[in-house]
Amino acid sequence: MGKFEIKKDKAGHFRFNLKAGNGQIILSSQGYSTKAACDNGIESVRTNSQDDSRFERKVNAGGNPCFNLKAGNGQVIGTSEAYSSDAAMENGIASVKKNAPDASVEELD
Repeated sequence: MGKFEIKKDKAGHFRFNLKAGNGQIILSSQGYSTKAACDNGIESVRTNSQDDSRFERKVNAGGNPCFNLKAGNGQVIGTSEAYSSDAAMENGIASVKKNAPDASVEELD
């Protein structure tokens, strides 16, 4: 089962990572100024991850496939790692769709 891990970065912003059941990070957030805003971001991932059209498939500067998950307003709510192939990226998207809705939430120190 997947989980969202929330932690504060060095600048004092809250960020979350969505991890698959195997512990691999499959989606990372932007920085949020408050924990409440971070919690809202997690809820947005839960909802928007079930709509394939919310996944923006792209290629990074190094030429590797990656994706963003966007909210209905077009704002990026999560970013993937770089993948070695399109097939690996699609597996990452499938993992977000599978894990996000029921993932637990853990706040790290």
